[in-house]
Amino acid sequence: MVFGKIAVETPKHTVVKSGDGYEIREYPPAVAAEVAYDPSEFKGDKDGGFLVLAKYIGVFGKPENQKPEKIAMTAPVITKEGGGGDEKKTVTMQFLLPEVYKKAEDAPLPTDERVVIKEEGGRKYGVVTFSGTAAEGAVSEKVKKLRSDLERDGFKITRDYVLARYNPPWTLPPFKTNEVMIPVE
Repeated sequence: MVFGKIAVETPKHTVVKSGDGYEIREYPPAVAAEVAYDPSEFKGDKDGGFLVLAKYIGVFGKPENQKPEKIAMTAPVITKEGGGGDEKKTVTMQFLLPEVYKKAEDAPLPTDERVVIKEEGGRKYGVVTFSGTAAEGAVSEKVKKLRSDLERDGFKITRDYVLARYNPPWTLPPFKTNEVMIPVE
């Protein structure tokens, strides 16, 4: 894992266009566990929601869900920023649950009310993959270029980007896999 091997389930997708530095991918419906939060709840840590979701699936011992059922970790961890003005930026973090969970009601109910189980319909994204640490500067450069490339090629952008990170924090940066994903029609 230090060298970036991704040994967990990742979402299936179909590449409908490739080249020009990005891909257009279609993803089938999936079930996700997510938590939305103000990073100040976690001492300013934008990744503070990770522990909440990890406890739900049982990464640190007994799962914090009503069965309690251990749920396999998947990749990527998906984050999106949004919400209020400059002082109140919210972050939504998502774990896509393993493919065995076809509907939200198939997944065990969380015991932490901050965790929401939801169904994600089929999705279509413009995607650019990059290595290294997903620092804000690098991510915003990727978003700006991808947005420009998608608009140039006639794709309609439907929402803001999401960041997908595939590796644990201890993976050496050159071996990390990250993606900026922009929803398109």
